[in-house]
This record gives sequence, C-alpha cells and structure tokens, in this order.
Amino acid sequence: MSPSALKVHVIEDETEIRELMALHLSRQGYQVTESGSTEEALEKLKTQKFDLLVLDWMLPGMSGVDFLDRIKTLKVNSRILMVTAKSEPQDIVFGLEKGADDYLTKPFDPSVFLARVKVLLRREGSSAAPQYFECAGLKLNFDAYEVFLDGQQLHLTPSEYKLLATLVQSQGRVLTRDQLIERVQGEGISVTGRTVDTHIFGLRKKLGAWADHIDTIRGIGYRFKSDLNIVS
Repeated sequence: MSPSALKVHVIEDETEIRELMALHLSRQGYQVTESGSTEEALEKLKTQKFDLLVLDWMLPGMSGVDFLDRIKTLKVNSRILMVTAKSEPQDIVFGLEKGADDYLTKPFDPSVFLARVKVLLRREGSSAAPQYFECAGLKLNFDAYEVFLDGQQLHLTPSEYKLLATLVQSQGRVLTRDQLIERVQGEGISVTGRTVDTHIFGLRKKLGAWADHIDTIRGIGYRFKSDLNIVS
C-alpha cells in the first residue's frame, strides 16, 4: 500500500513538536491530521478511520494512557505509536501493556521516528500473511514451521520457534516479556515470565552470530531489528 493511501493522526499538545512530526510525515506522502488533545482526537475518531495514531502521554485533560483505555471501547483498530518524554523502563512497559504498538522517547531523531512509523504501517498495509522470512542466510517457512540457517535446518523447540517467529513478524517493535508470553502460549507451548529469558538464551545459542539481530531492551523485553525482509 502506498504512503498516500495511509492516514496518520498526530495527537500532541506541543504545537512545534506536533507540526514537526506532521511535516516529516507529509513529506513521506502520508495523509496527516492533527489534534492538540485526546478529546479533540476522540471527536475525529467518531467520523474518521486512521491507520496510525501518534500519541503523546502527557496531554491536557485525558492522558495518552487513559486515551488507550478509552479507544478500546470504540473498537479503534489503528496502530499506536506512543511518543513521549517519559523514558523510564517502567513507563515504557506500562505504555506497551496499555496497548501501544511501539514506544519512542523524546527527544527523538526524525529518521528514527519515520522508521518506526514505516514499520508499523508496513504491517498495517500488508493484506496477505507472510509465508516466509529470509535474510543473510536465515530462512523461516511460516507454513511449514521450519527454520534454516546457511542451508542447514535448525531444530528448535516449539517455544524457541514461536518466540523467533513472533519477534520476526513484529520486527522493529519492542515486545515485553508479558506480550511474548501472551503470543506464544497455546498449542502445547507453556512459557512463563521466568522462562522467556531461558528460551531466548537457547534460541540465541542455536542462531550463533545471527543472534545479534535480536536486541535485548534492558528491563523491558526484546526486539528484532527492523531492517530485515519478510516476503509474502
């Protein structure tokens, strides 16, 4: 889907920051609208649909995290990128667990901001589920549940495979341990907060040097680097 077909709504009370984000987004071809408060944004959400909401936390009236609770009742399907000065690990975890798809702290580099937007909207704009992932010698066949590294099949446990596939399909996005547990559990797979790190350790050991593509976000969780390729 081309950027011109994607709608982004920026919810930020600081005019200069809001206009700067809108300018960078517009230059990339996105359709951009703006709100200076969550109340104003809610009015727009009643009549418009957006592919992505760029959301500040500290807003007048209803805060960004309270806004996340509110839009759940409205069945809003937009991706959420929270952009805020609140940078403590517990804040990031709280924002992600409240429903943000990604979290970026201020001050931010515009190129990083646009990269996060691109990753979120790439997932939103993809109409078909990816069949496989392939990059630099690693290949995942999502249909066959197979993983190959440099042509050799890797024998992963069900938990290791599910964790790897989940991170790959969420590339660029930080996933907390609780989010990983929620996505991996089921189908005979049992993962707890205490075992996520153990499974990641085992996965990294089998991946060897390729494990450098999995970032540990201290105190929060894990992220698969976003400069890789998923093929449908």
